[in-house]
Amino acid sequence: MEYTVFDSRSLHCKNPYGAVACHTEISVALRPLSAEGFLSCRLVLQREFGETEEEIPLSPAGLEKDRTVFAGSFQAPGEPELCWYYFRFEKESGGTVRLGKNGYCVEEEMEARPWQLTVYDDSLKTPGWFGQGVTYQIFPDRFCRTEIPDPAGMLGERTVHRDWGEPVELPEEQGAYVNRDFFGGSLGGIEEKLEYLKSLHVTTIYLCPIFEADSNHRYNTGDYETVDPMLGTAEDFERLCRKAGKLGMHVMLDGVFNHTGSNSRYFNALGAYPSVGAAQSRKSPYYPWYTFQKWPKKYTSWWGIDSLPAVNEMDPAYAAYIVEGENSIIRRWLRAGADAWRLDVADELPDAFIEKIRRVMMEEKPDSFLLGEVWEDGSNKIAYSQRRKYLLGRETHGLMNYPFRVSALAYLQGGDAGAFRDAMEEIRENYPPDAFNSAMNMLGTHDTPRALTMLGGPAKQPSSRRERLAYRLSQEEYGRGKKLLMAGAVLLYAFPGSPTLFYGDEAGMQGYEDPMNRGTFPWGMEDETLYAWYRKLGRLREVRPSLRLGGLRWMQAEGHLLAFAREWRNEITIAVINVGRRSNSLELDWPGRRAADALSGSRFIAVDGKIDIFVPPQTGMLLI
Repeated sequence: MEYTVFDSRSLHCKNPYGAVACHTEISVALRPLSAEGFLSCRLVLQREFGETEEEIPLSPAGLEKDRTVFAGSFQAPGEPELCWYYFRFEKESGGTVRLGKNGYCVEEEMEARPWQLTVYDDSLKTPGWFGQGVTYQIFPDRFCRTEIPDPAGMLGERTVHRDWGEPVELPEEQGAYVNRDFFGGSLGGIEEKLEYLKSLHVTTIYLCPIFEADSNHRYNTGDYETVDPMLGTAEDFERLCRKAGKLGMHVMLDGVFNHTGSNSRYFNALGAYPSVGAAQSRKSPYYPWYTFQKWPKKYTSWWGIDSLPAVNEMDPAYAAYIVEGENSIIRRWLRAGADAWRLDVADELPDAFIEKIRRVMMEEKPDSFLLGEVWEDGSNKIAYSQRRKYLLGRETHGLMNYPFRVSALAYLQGGDAGAFRDAMEEIRENYPPDAFNSAMNMLGTHDTPRALTMLGGPAKQPSSRRERLAYRLSQEEYGRGKKLLMAGAVLLYAFPGSPTLFYGDEAGMQGYEDPMNRGTFPWGMEDETLYAWYRKLGRLREVRPSLRLGGLRWMQAEGHLLAFAREWRNEITIAVINVGRRSNSLELDWPGRRAADALSGSRFIAVDGKIDIFVPPQTGMLLI
């Protein structure tokens, strides 16, 4: 054992590991050098939401070599809480020394940086199906169409590309986010490709918004009760859910509840709907949903975009319509066949509103899943000067794991494996286990550049949006990006949480930021090598319980070489990734006589409980 004064991730110093359920008994032990002359030690515990501080004395517990042990225990709060703690030592010679994550703090003005302790309510269980399975994200307009639609009579001034392979159009940028070019992908097109998704071993289909709106992204909802007619009908959605369910797949809907479109039945700035909207009359039933500084032209909107007026989520009528009413939007679409909701811009939704959604989902469909869009560590996120409670057991089940994406891409682009491990250990330590294991892990989404472009593209990307729209990787760039994407996919599918594939990544799709990342799926022109790779990874995830349920044990994280084990009962799978441009060798402990790379077929013989692995450059392996 290597001695350190205190390591919050070591069971020798803190037990249990990481976040704890309410009322859990927690033991701690510190081991300062005896020569430092500490007489006593206290743990200082601060409760963020309770706004209290207490000191817990730790008792001398003997000596270990040249170190004095101080140990004790305390009980976690009985209510969900975000706690912070550090230690205070009294010296034999007088005076105090504080210990925080930043080491010893002797001077009074030097602040001890505290450790985090997440305390969560474990009485509301998290459905296991999401985190164990594979998610496939679809931007509905661009995945598959069955016919060229006629936009006549539909909401907004739409144009339809007749050629499925045409490039997307760049939106206007004059206060309104206008995306009016459509390709005509539909729910029927998705239904047509269910067997394709099954071949990738997909278990969750995550659909970007499907409700009526006048943009191709549909994040400016026009009517929550209506499927956009270019996508199909409510009956089409129900049929899609039924057929997906028979193939073992769940459907997740995108809930955009922080704002509506200005061109909606609720705001109705353009008079497109027969209802009286908030922009038409102060007597409109929807008027209290919005905040006007000067009616009707000046109002609070999402990020100042006029076409996205923000709503007052806690307005009783709005909360009843979206969440709590007998036929609320949340209930209605769960009844129609959805099994999950993803909350768009969860940072902008009040905690109490998210809690209402979770409660209603449990009432309506107990095994349904609630996911939040949060781009940072969701356990300690501050949004609009308020500490959030997403993961304390009463709001979301899990979050989009953007920290995984950021750290994984940095590693794949030549970064240090240790940095990736440390970033993920911070998330694992801070998140409740169910939330960590139910994270949506990804290398790209509809809001980020394509992973292939990020990994293979030039170090200095084209400066203008027009140049980025037209840019395609050279043959050399594509080859480099493809190798790294395949290595990254091994990392993605082997890591705890749901590996999430953004439609077309498995086909070799490219593109910089929105909307360039939202091209049409290249049916008939897929990269067959990538497609086969993702199929193989999906199958391994499906047939190997260790990849779905196993714990996480780091075995190597240095330089370009990363290795970690997933273990479940008697089964072990070890992921090994080398992102360097040179081969690497690695010696690993191995419990059996033989090992094989499930991806390449390479075989290894164990000698004295160890195997020597030769890892080619920019390669991922799964040892079984």
